[in-house]
Amino acid sequence: MPRHSHVVSIEPKSQPIISVSGLRGLIASQLTPLVVTRYVSAFCARLQGDTVVIARDGRESGAMLAQAVASTLMANGCHVLDVGVAATPTVGVLVRSLKADAGIQISASHNPVEYNGLKLFNREGRVLPAVEGKKILEAYQLGEASWNEVATIGTYRPLENPHQTHLEKVLASVDAPSIRAKRYKVYLDSNHGAGSLLGRKLLEALGCEFAIGGDSPDGKFAHPPEPIEENLRGVGQAIRDGGFAVGFCQDPDADRLALIDEKGQYIGEEYTVALCALNFLAQRPGPFVVNCATSHMNRWVAEKFGVPFIQSAVGEANVVDSIREHHAVFGGEGNGGPIDPRVGWVRDSFVGMATILELMTRTGKTISQLVNEIPKLAMIKSKMELSSDQLRQSLDRLKSAMAAEEVSTLDGIRLSWKDRWILLRGSNTEPIVRLIAEAPTQADAELLIETAKRSIQ
Repeated sequence: MPRHSHVVSIEPKSQPIISVSGLRGLIASQLTPLVVTRYVSAFCARLQGDTVVIARDGRESGAMLAQAVASTLMANGCHVLDVGVAATPTVGVLVRSLKADAGIQISASHNPVEYNGLKLFNREGRVLPAVEGKKILEAYQLGEASWNEVATIGTYRPLENPHQTHLEKVLASVDAPSIRAKRYKVYLDSNHGAGSLLGRKLLEALGCEFAIGGDSPDGKFAHPPEPIEENLRGVGQAIRDGGFAVGFCQDPDADRLALIDEKGQYIGEEYTVALCALNFLAQRPGPFVVNCATSHMNRWVAEKFGVPFIQSAVGEANVVDSIREHHAVFGGEGNGGPIDPRVGWVRDSFVGMATILELMTRTGKTISQLVNEIPKLAMIKSKMELSSDQLRQSLDRLKSAMAAEEVSTLDGIRLSWKDRWILLRGSNTEPIVRLIAEAPTQADAELLIETAKRSIQ
């Protein structure tokens, strides 16, 4: 391929989006090797230890960024264990099993191919919690690094068969022999992300007959990578026409799982955690955690089994904090991210796949039958121009206008009733407020959004 070059500034045109758990941005204009070097150096400057697991999700830019990450780690005296292409939850499992000090996953999650990013893990194999992440962000802003001389630069080692430990943990979490006996016909849509590598091994180990859409993890997405309904219509048709019992749809780094039933109907991501909880809590009743933006159908599941239902602030790290604090048996987020503490502290599509197959096996029901047993709710997402400070100043008006049965300020403002709720959260990067409402009907949810907007304008 010919090299097209032109002189540009060494600084990125704009800064990537940086949070306490990592960063994400457009390749070249926001995310450059220099930005990666500065960010990873900041990570090393505050790292307690020197062994780091790295992996990537298969995007074409991933190999380039992996080399920049590895070189920077070594130059800062760290020892690199390179997994190659692997799912985000696999990185978490490996950090713990290898007793590494940290992990870095190179992924832009569900964003388009033009994007990439870095997600940071601590030695517990979990995405950095806020306290640790703020230290890295501070070091990045200060330009900290700890460059080493020749005698103390780090080492590099590629890892062979990196998926085995994760596979074994997922298999141990379910009744694998009973699932094998069913010989389910399964469609896995990995969409050329990282999920096919472990996904194939898992479905083989569970005795499934299967087909994989986007088997090659090369990042050349066959459809837009976020596993939402409009992006998966062709997948649904393939599942219906092929006579598959269930369709599992992953995002590029395979920490999220959306479902399609045997009729080819999109079930979505919100049902993933709820269906998993139906299986978990029937066998291992105990506290159950989701974030406060996740569907109320999970509250119904918790009440069905009479277990404590706990809501955390939005964000995977907050869910994990709450699982640990309350000794919960299960948790997750409504974006299709189940978390089984027996497997790892990361949202995990493979946990979702195995658990839902076990639920089908244990109940003898199809996915559509299981979904029909859960109360139907409609969720709407919207936004409006308003700062976080203005939102806080509107709290009394909101309470008066909406007469909620419960008011929570755990994360933004959440107003809830027995069968509906609305959450208003200010953006950390823009002067906007995001609104999420859920109610028995679409019209009810729209009314919640409209009432909230009127009361704070």
